[in-house]
Amino acid sequence: MTGTLEIGFLLFPRLTQLDLTGPFEVLSRLPGARVRMLWKTLDPVRADSGLGLLPDTSLAECPQLDVICVPGGPGVAALMEDQEVLEFLRHQAAGARYVTSVCTGALVLGAAGLLRGRQATTHWASHDFLAALGARPVQARVVRDGKLFTGGGVTAGIDFALTIAAEIAGPAVAQAIQLQIEYAPAPPFSAGTPETAPAEVLAGARQRGAGMRAEREALVARVAARLPAG
Repeated sequence: MTGTLEIGFLLFPRLTQLDLTGPFEVLSRLPGARVRMLWKTLDPVRADSGLGLLPDTSLAECPQLDVICVPGGPGVAALMEDQEVLEFLRHQAAGARYVTSVCTGALVLGAAGLLRGRQATTHWASHDFLAALGARPVQARVVRDGKLFTGGGVTAGIDFALTIAAEIAGPAVAQAIQLQIEYAPAPPFSAGTPETAPAEVLAGARQRGAGMRAEREALVARVAARLPAG
């Protein structure tokens, strides 16, 4: 492609930074890429880990994007009922070449009505919420349905971004970026999915997340009830 490729990542309080910084590391290396960090104001935003992130473009002043990406994290709960954010996403999605999310950012796209009838994925602990938001859930690291791309949990954001990079600039460019960042995962444990994690590790993770899951169940039910039928 020629010209500037406008890419926007939505920032928000209590996002999971790797959902954003993993794909950012890949997509910012695309030829002609102009990557924007988006939020309501230009004030610093704190990730759930405490890392500070700096928006550079307000929602009100954001131009039409070619790629819009919503990361996940505990802060998605507030976004799912934030009409300003949801309307911004609907407006951008209408003209974007690619509408995307990483991890539980998919739930925000769902709350905006952008998953209805579309295949999608998200973090394993929230995967079963997708159907209530109108999506057709798929268990995969990266799922594409037309111009909609969704990535699974956290580290899947790098796979997701390389997939989009190949779509935009071709496999050779995507592979060159993969080589440049030396993305050759070889984890010391096979505990990265519920299917491969030891039973006691999975049980502990579910126990630690039980409170957030109960809150999210109620939230998804509220949001789903507001979505247009059909």
